[in-house]
Amino acid sequence: MSQWEVVIGLETHVQLLTRSKIFSGASTAFGAEPNRQACAVDIALPGVLPVLNREAVVCAIKFGLAVGGEIAPRSIFARKNYFYPDLPKGYQISQYETPVISGGGLTIRVNDTEKFVRLTRAHLEEDAGKSLHEDFHGKTGIDLNRAGTPLLEIVSEPDMRSSAEAVAYAKALHTLVTWIGICDGNMQEGSFRCDANVSVRRPGEPFGTRREIKNLNSFRFLQQAIDFEIQWQINELEEGRAIQQATVLFDPDSGETRAMRSKEDAHDYRYFPDPDLLPLEIEPQWIAEVKAGLPELPQAMQARWQTEYGLSDYDAATLTATREVARYFEDAVAAAGKENAKLCANWVMGELAARLNREEKDIGQSPISATQLAGMIRRISDGTLSSKLAKEVFDALWNGEGENADAIIAARGLQQVTDTAAIEPIVDAVIAANPKSVEEFRAGKEKAFNALVGQVMKATKGKANPQQVNELLRRKLSS
Repeated sequence: MSQWEVVIGLETHVQLLTRSKIFSGASTAFGAEPNRQACAVDIALPGVLPVLNREAVVCAIKFGLAVGGEIAPRSIFARKNYFYPDLPKGYQISQYETPVISGGGLTIRVNDTEKFVRLTRAHLEEDAGKSLHEDFHGKTGIDLNRAGTPLLEIVSEPDMRSSAEAVAYAKALHTLVTWIGICDGNMQEGSFRCDANVSVRRPGEPFGTRREIKNLNSFRFLQQAIDFEIQWQINELEEGRAIQQATVLFDPDSGETRAMRSKEDAHDYRYFPDPDLLPLEIEPQWIAEVKAGLPELPQAMQARWQTEYGLSDYDAATLTATREVARYFEDAVAAAGKENAKLCANWVMGELAARLNREEKDIGQSPISATQLAGMIRRISDGTLSSKLAKEVFDALWNGEGENADAIIAARGLQQVTDTAAIEPIVDAVIAANPKSVEEFRAGKEKAFNALVGQVMKATKGKANPQQVNELLRRKLSS
């Protein structure tokens, strides 16, 4: 493998979060009966004309600003001509020579190494319909509900050199488009899907012939498909066979790619400007208005948290995986105090994330609010709760057994014992009752000490301050 260099570029279709389609007033809602959301414009009845959806353009501007791209003051819509049953007009309205966004890029992180992936362009276009091959007794049904759904196609430069980098880029892009509110990110429903252009070459040589893997709708499939394709291409070249440019599909069941058709080039689509649509003109004032409404972006937020809260790169990146998690964490810190930011991070990424994952909930469905979690964290910070007692309080909050941490602590008598005078006689009793463990500790066995600590914690029902127990035990055993 080291004799070969992998070259990957991604084309990502992002379904824009608009209520109506890009050139008609038909609904974009998912899940309707086939062909119930396809109007005269979508099915290309004679005499109808497309009208551009302003909100789709706003989404494109937001993306351009977020990635540092150049927003074209004037861009052109073109007709991309091809014939397929789910394309009613016989062409797709897209952008070719002059896209709405050019350039920009995304920073990704793989194995603690940062890399900047450049973007070629992002252009607006309409989606096609969908061919349905099941339950039609050997025939194919056509559902045109998706026809005309607004898409932003985001094309990267071929900057990625492994499937891990491609997945990191796809995840960063997914986070960004959901963060700025231009896509719901639902990969199962096709709102975010990737095409991967993969080739291999000897280091230093020109790019090899690429094959395009179409319609990958999960990060796992993206990685599996690229890994298989890389190995397939290397095997072909090492056997002396040339790679033919092609469009391929990935079969998740076999884990293999298979050729669908020879790959078309741009001239095959006979692009020409759409005579029914005026050029799209975007004034500086419009860009300024959109910019004013953008939220703080993930990387800016990560940098701020590292400075303000002292979080590590890893913590900051994990907590900005989605805007909802970031908002929850910020609300928790606001209620618990900046000095408890690291504790908040630990609980959000640890116990809370594990419980949500186990019950298949997202953070918006958490039974524990950020304010409730912060109240518990304050009691850990001031010594009222040990880590063990905190878990008991967390469970009670999760199960709705108390309004807040203070109420649960009071009702259950869970205050941590920090009075040395109360702990000392228990420590003395444990030492007296466990001479063998005392002897083993004095002989250098640290496990024996941990056993003694456990006995004291058991005697106090987990309420004794562990640090004080440790200090008292060591002092008494050393005397």
